[in-house]
Amino acid sequence: MDEKLSSVAKYNFWGKEDFNVGFPRTGYTEKIRDFTGNRLIKVLVGQRRTGKSYILRQVAKNLINSGIKPENILFINKEFIEYDFLSDYNTLHDFIKSYLAEFKPKGRVCFFIDEIQNIDGWERLVNSYSQDYTAEYEFFISGSNSKMISAELATLLTGRYITFPIFPFSFNEYCGITGSEISKTAYTEYMQSGGLPELFVLPGAETKRNYVSAIKDTVLLRDIIQRQNIREPGLLEDIFVYLVNNASNLISVSNIFNYFKGLGRKTSYDIVANYTAYLQDAFLVHRCERYDIRGKQTIAGNVKFYTNDLAYKNYLYPGFGYGFGYMLENLVYLELRRAGYEVYTGSIRNREVDFIARKADRLLYLQSAYLLTEPETIAREFGALEEIDDNFEKIVVTLDDLVMPSYKGIKHVQAWKLGELL
Repeated sequence: MDEKLSSVAKYNFWGKEDFNVGFPRTGYTEKIRDFTGNRLIKVLVGQRRTGKSYILRQVAKNLINSGIKPENILFINKEFIEYDFLSDYNTLHDFIKSYLAEFKPKGRVCFFIDEIQNIDGWERLVNSYSQDYTAEYEFFISGSNSKMISAELATLLTGRYITFPIFPFSFNEYCGITGSEISKTAYTEYMQSGGLPELFVLPGAETKRNYVSAIKDTVLLRDIIQRQNIREPGLLEDIFVYLVNNASNLISVSNIFNYFKGLGRKTSYDIVANYTAYLQDAFLVHRCERYDIRGKQTIAGNVKFYTNDLAYKNYLYPGFGYGFGYMLENLVYLELRRAGYEVYTGSIRNREVDFIARKADRLLYLQSAYLLTEPETIAREFGALEEIDDNFEKIVVTLDDLVMPSYKGIKHVQAWKLGELL
């Protein structure tokens, strides 16, 4: 066997009866399964260390279980040093030719390439192979930079790919891997920890803090600082801290710029805008645009940002206090995105509606609140939804022990049961 093939054999399924594919994330693998068996390029995008590699392995294992021979699958993970020789699309092409010559696979051949953005010109190879009518090639790829991946896909692969955003573990996945019952207690524990997959196998808060810090540093360094030639890495991280600690608040780039200007930091509006965009591209934070419900259009100016995982807040920046209500809102946003909804924050008659969520023909309006114990809280959360005069679903999500009866068609849902509704 070719020396390079031998060095990466341990990462492939060839000749193996079993292979560690991690905790089954069936919500993703079932979606991906529905799009297999064709020339569509399957693209998994998301922050580093959120489980893309394991999901790719699970998809590969499912293909083998369905009858694909292990030798018909080539698995490449650019995170491993054994694959350092794959620097550009030419070296990748040579490696694939060596693989095909060695195994001579018959029929459908599946290529899995993890962190593909680390291979220069990868889109040229994927485009060429996936459209080769003389063979049956299928690609499953992943990346950790949304702008880079989307730009390169749009350049050559328009209409020939489908994207699957990958997020940290959901609450239901958290319960599955920890063996917890779906309950308020478990949800509160999940809220005070996070959904980054390896958190669940690490002992002690300090070890978890170091792990989360290492992920943050790696994403900042490899996906932003090195790629964008950042001149002020300290400012980049400080903007991240600001966004984490202002999650769920309406803010603007001007707010962020003025905050640092007030601290005496020498920067510019453009730098702050660019650094904020880079944090979004690396999936550390998500931008949620405002939407005028009556005018049916987006509103320029203030937006909301949500952190990709509450672990950053809980383990790295706990000293900046905000309550369970803001954390719950962040989790509801992530749950909606996991479920495939396009999400906005709404405005109607000077009232705020936390979320407008749309998927196909389904439209949801959601409010989130810690508890509905005070009359003014009930009036605020239900009142904003009452202002909306259409017949789409309206939901209030809280951490209350008891469920309130529906009021004027508005449902009350306990946060730990939200996944069942979506």
